[in-house]
Amino acid sequence: MIRALLISAGLLAALSACEEPTPVTSDGDAVQQRAVEAQTARRRTGAEIQERMLHREVQASYVCVGGDRLTVDFDNAREMATVRNSMGQAFDLHLERAETGIWYRASGNELRGEGTTAVWTVRNRDPVECRAVD
Repeated sequence: MIRALLISAGLLAALSACEEPTPVTSDGDAVQQRAVEAQTARRRTGAEIQERMLHREVQASYVCVGGDRLTVDFDNAREMATVRNSMGQAFDLHLERAETGIWYRASGNELRGEGTTAVWTVRNRDPVECRAVD
């Protein structure tokens, strides 16, 4: 009886292997549809996205009034941000608790913001308004 089941299973496997594979089309619409299906099949939940953001670095670029450009590396796991200006100077700042938006500061330097705007303050200078860019 067991031998007959094994033979039947083997025959089914052999028959299914003989089937023609579904042809894969490479026209634009078919490729786009497969990409959409692949993305839909594995969408991250809100908790997964939040977990990734809390434990990784995120980089943002800002253009400030007066033409200075800032690159900010937010290291969420360490609760720090490194701000680099156009002249190559780097400032390591520590996360502060803000009611809304972001707030990092250390040694008289400070980056505060919400949404796409931020205010950059360097020790002994007036604060400068900045805007996030792509």
